[in-house]
Amino acid sequence: MNVQNSTNNQPKYLNPYFGGVLLGLLVLLTVYITGRGLGASGAVKSAVVTTTETFAPDHARDNAYESKFVSDDHSPMYNWLVFESLGIFFGGLLSGLLFGRVKKFRTEHSPKITSKTRLIVALIGGVLFGIGSQFGRGCTSGAALSGSATFAFGGVLVMLTIFGSAYAFAYFFRKLWI
Repeated sequence: MNVQNSTNNQPKYLNPYFGGVLLGLLVLLTVYITGRGLGASGAVKSAVVTTTETFAPDHARDNAYESKFVSDDHSPMYNWLVFESLGIFFGGLLSGLLFGRVKKFRTEHSPKITSKTRLIVALIGGVLFGIGSQFGRGCTSGAALSGSATFAFGGVLVMLTIFGSAYAFAYFFRKLWI
């Protein structure tokens, strides 16, 4: 495990290659135990369906998509993907707190833009990602990572498309960061 020395006030990070191996092992273990891979969009879907059911129950039951997840027996939030996503959030927060990477809550951005612009662009990106994950029937972790781990051609194709489009669009959006 390669971590930076904390005596020079540099935060500790896990070696990315070691982290990749751990992530790969986690995907294989998840596929073995559950019969399917990792993915965060399912947790977001559960949260949206639960919110809709709470504030507009008639709409949730009449909606062709959301009605598949509404049940009197159990809540859509009682799904292992929800607990996975909560674990990712709190695990990342705990890691940041333990290794000194969380000093105060702030918006990191380029000196060329304001915090407001950074937050607006991040929100737009998040919304587009959410819409894309529904068209693609899953997020990048579900489609690319888990699909590639199971040797699915679609998973490899999605992975190449994600990285290819990221490189293509990075030139245009890099000014928002550097």
